[in-house]
Amino acid sequence: MPPTQSSLSIDGSLGEGGGQILRTSLALALMTGKPFTLTNIRSRRAKPGLMAQHLRAVGAAREIGKAKVQGDRLGSQSLIFEPTGLSCGDFQFDIGTAGSTSLVLQTILPPLSFATASSTVVLTGGTHVPWSPCFQFLEMHWLHYMRKIGFDIRLELEAAGFYPRGGGRVLATVRPASRLSPLCLINRGNLKNIRGISAVANLNYSIAERQKLQAVKRLSDVSRAIEIAILRLPSPSRGSLLLLLAEFENSQCCFYGLGALGKRAETVADEAVNEFIGFLATDGAIDHYLADQLVLPLALSAGVSEIRTSKVTQHLTTSAEIVKMFLPVSIEVDGVIGQPGSMRIRRIES
Repeated sequence: MPPTQSSLSIDGSLGEGGGQILRTSLALALMTGKPFTLTNIRSRRAKPGLMAQHLRAVGAAREIGKAKVQGDRLGSQSLIFEPTGLSCGDFQFDIGTAGSTSLVLQTILPPLSFATASSTVVLTGGTHVPWSPCFQFLEMHWLHYMRKIGFDIRLELEAAGFYPRGGGRVLATVRPASRLSPLCLINRGNLKNIRGISAVANLNYSIAERQKLQAVKRLSDVSRAIEIAILRLPSPSRGSLLLLLAEFENSQCCFYGLGALGKRAETVADEAVNEFIGFLATDGAIDHYLADQLVLPLALSAGVSEIRTSKVTQHLTTSAEIVKMFLPVSIEVDGVIGQPGSMRIRRIES
């Protein structure tokens, strides 16, 4: 299948050069109907080309977009993706042992929000794995802002899937989006409270207690309003999580640590606390993880969005470049990589 004349040509080595370019391109192709040709996929990675988890995202997007696809095989460094229509309905996808459910959800849920009717998606795979948002980050943080923008998405964790075994199960319900609104997140205001989760799956309850104790001890000088719930997560795998959600007058931020074999419970808590304390040292209104995840949804909204992030990242600038290829939008990122910065997003009316 040769690329069509109107197909966008995207260089996969752009910016951070990772799988994010593929996922963002898939989501935008589904929403705009624009086909694309992606080359140099993950060319700067130790193992370049499409990995199993990327193929799962392509497969899900293909089914939702009734797409014609070429190059969807392991190790492929080029892909042609041509959507022919946006489907709605009930979908089931098995991402693999510990493939990230979160990254696939962030690829397909925004497009499904523009379908003519509601959809449900059941995904099995990894819900708490390195290098991707954990389920609670999506549920408590990402969805908080997606709903403010105008998306109507619900998530339910039926089983947690920790690395390396995975086997988690997530149910997503997506209803057609209403009018999408911009966000202004410039000044976070004063800290109101810190809440969070200390969770274990198939591990001793004392691990969750130690994680909570360490976090509360270290945060006692930051806030007196700290509430961390201890949970047991249903799961076929073993793992632990300490997640912190800090609520300010005008915004919120979220950080977490995941357990691993031989990793002390206190270290898991320290990872989340250290990132939160680092955030407090900046004037960011939102954390840098969320910032790049809001580029695409805000580019779809009417009006002007302004964001102050605790750190400008290559993920952020790369997302901005890909979005501008598909949509008539101006995205200005002001700041140095690794330092606090601002982003302004404005739709360009034809």
